[in-house]
Amino acid sequence: MPRKTYRQLAAEAAERITEIMPWDVPEFIAANPSTLLLDIRERDEYARARIAGSLNVPRGILESAAEWDYAETEPELVEARDRPVVVICRSGNRSALACEVMQVIGFADVRSVKLGVKGWNDADQELVGADGAVLDGDEADGLISPAVAEGQRST
Repeated sequence: MPRKTYRQLAAEAAERITEIMPWDVPEFIAANPSTLLLDIRERDEYARARIAGSLNVPRGILESAAEWDYAETEPELVEARDRPVVVICRSGNRSALACEVMQVIGFADVRSVKLGVKGWNDADQELVGADGAVLDGDEADGLISPAVAEGQRST
């Protein structure tokens, strides 16, 4: 089997799921007030800059957090199978993959935020920091997009 890159996997997943643009999320939530906004970034990413009211369940524990009787069980997520769930990550790749898995494990209405938190911030949507205070867009940008580690190459 030929090797696929992370970008290829995410792009293929995006073709099989529903995506929503960041600027359409507030209107979607207003029209669907039971929506769960699920942020699947790592805990440190979430702590730096997040959407107020979002639930953080890192991608690495998503499947066990979505089931009862695991150390990672997140009751609000387990009980959201029949509610709309909007999934967000940094750029829309992890969330596309997560939505695909969530469909497989029984979530009825999931959608991935295309462009992720980066797109949310670029669209001048509000983010809060670790202390809960609203972040300036430029400040948030620096918190969302950490520098690439030295020696890593960009593709």
